[in-house]
Amino acid sequence: MTQRPTLPPLGALKAPSLSWNAASPYSEAFGDVYFSRENGRAETEHVFIHANHLPERFSHWRETRPFVIGETGFGTGLNMLCAWACFERHALRHARLHLISTEKYPLTREELAQALEAWPELASQTASLLTQWPAAVSGIHRLHLTDRVTLDLHFGDTCERLALLDGQVDAWFLDGFAPAKNPDMWQPELFHSMAARSRPEATFATFTCAGIVKRGLKAAGFRWQKVPGYGRKREMLAGRIDTPPLDGRRQQTPWFTPPAVKPAAHIVVIGAGIAGTSVAAALARRGLRVSMIEKQAIGAGGSGNQQGALYVKLAAQTNDQSRVYFSGLLYSRRWLENLDPAHRFWHDSGVIQLALSEKETRRQQRFLGNHSLPNSLLEGKDGHSLEKLVGMEVTAESALFYPQAGWVKPRKLCEHLLSRPGIRYRQGEVVRLNESPQGWLIHLASGETLEADQVVVANAQLANHFEQTREVPLQAVRGQVSTLALPENVEGPSSVVCAGGYVPPAVDGVLTFGASFMPNNATTQVEDQDHLSNIDELRRTLPALATALETAGVDLTPANLGGRAAVRAASPDKSPYAGPVPKADAWQQDYALLRKDATRVPAVAGQHYPGLWISAAHGSRGLASAPLCAEVIASRICDEPMPLEAPLVDHLHPGRRIISALIRAQ
Repeated sequence: MTQRPTLPPLGALKAPSLSWNAASPYSEAFGDVYFSRENGRAETEHVFIHANHLPERFSHWRETRPFVIGETGFGTGLNMLCAWACFERHALRHARLHLISTEKYPLTREELAQALEAWPELASQTASLLTQWPAAVSGIHRLHLTDRVTLDLHFGDTCERLALLDGQVDAWFLDGFAPAKNPDMWQPELFHSMAARSRPEATFATFTCAGIVKRGLKAAGFRWQKVPGYGRKREMLAGRIDTPPLDGRRQQTPWFTPPAVKPAAHIVVIGAGIAGTSVAAALARRGLRVSMIEKQAIGAGGSGNQQGALYVKLAAQTNDQSRVYFSGLLYSRRWLENLDPAHRFWHDSGVIQLALSEKETRRQQRFLGNHSLPNSLLEGKDGHSLEKLVGMEVTAESALFYPQAGWVKPRKLCEHLLSRPGIRYRQGEVVRLNESPQGWLIHLASGETLEADQVVVANAQLANHFEQTREVPLQAVRGQVSTLALPENVEGPSSVVCAGGYVPPAVDGVLTFGASFMPNNATTQVEDQDHLSNIDELRRTLPALATALETAGVDLTPANLGGRAAVRAASPDKSPYAGPVPKADAWQQDYALLRKDATRVPAVAGQHYPGLWISAAHGSRGLASAPLCAEVIASRICDEPMPLEAPLVDHLHPGRRIISALIRAQ
């Protein structure tokens, strides 16, 4: 039985040891140049672009899914930038390109810029890459280079990364330093993972003719041939795999087998909060027609507050939930910068998580001990440095600081997302969903019926009110924020400050703070008791601010506060749901053996409602989870590589609670 791939530790990757040879980067570790300054691009064009026949394939590409290129070793990005430039020259207007590249030793943004100065003809592509270049942290980093071109950077060991890849490739750039210089990469596992992640008739090209490469490719099922090399290199390898092997990873988790790809010209999304609007925008970016249906108004629920915190709280010992949220935080940060570089509806003020108790102090210390993350993403702070970050005195002795996090105006964000071409918004209440020969019938309370190829349910705590979604467990959680007009002589914090609640910087002279947390409560009336709880939390979190307000004559009582209450949705395990809706009754029957023996896994793929998806249970951290979950759903609908490692995609699956309940014999 194929073993489920294990995720590596979450942490920073080592920087490459470089010197510069005639302005070209030279790897001290591998004893070789990344490219030749004289003929580097010409070599890339010969070895990877033309040996994979990309100009011809791009010009004839008619698929609705993107053409996918996989690369082993991103290096300076020259190969991928050349592929992108080739795509722009030859592909049809509606074609899309998806690039996947692994890298164990990512260059810094500055090193990348210096290396790519050699190719001014690629300046526009280079600028887009540099703007979004991520910190050197293990994991998948999705970059939207344009609406038509996506780059997934898989940072980490190449063999490890390809084993975790959930996606299929049309053409491989088998790059990296030569086998004699980098033997750790050129292993049998590399070729077998390539084969398992290949589309039928996927091609490859590589500069090397080493025996270990030829034997490894043949053993994995690739046919290779020697073809003329470039320059002084007489020969290189190119070839294809006609029939890739079946991916055996689903033997242990057959229930998570993705449903068959369905046509998706028109998709209905239910719910116009962050979850729904980010899905709608992700689908529209891919050229699909989207109808957004909302019962009340855009951002009417938990996404309607004046401010929301873009933050996460990670477990001291890394788990799948923390990995999802951390990846989501980094993705949201790039996504927001792309959407709104002028920062009209968001700000990267940073987020500070105060340790106000001995227990939290110890937890944060354990977290820092278990994770070696760059200071550009997360840093431990002491009391003295905290005051500079917050802009006022704080009582905490220590805290965690997320420099790239911040705050968002959720409703403004939702409105911006729905302004994208291809999205039609309408108000209405969906009361029933029915399958039809063409897809789905969406019945409204008004009596009207809409038709769609597929449906995405994203209406928070109401997401399991349909017959098909009733077995997706959700908990309503009431949250109330309080607002206060600041006196002219009092300033709020300069960063978002979190403890039991959160206090972001003031916007337009108004301070927002809260939010209360009341599980199993779906009321939305503003309550004095919640205001009192928020005031108590403000005094606890930022006593200096509370004192300054009272000194300025502000009456910190419910009567002097504005506010808003909304209902969020949470799952029992506090992770979001993002994926296809399972047929719960079929799962109960197909996997009944798990009640008696969890090791007896029936070889039956999980049954799902065709073309029905859900994005829900984002709780109070939806700004860090919903945009990435939207990519998970849109990628699956459009038959694209996934933006998370395979085990993390499974972790988000809406059917996971059915399986865990069966195993626990519940």
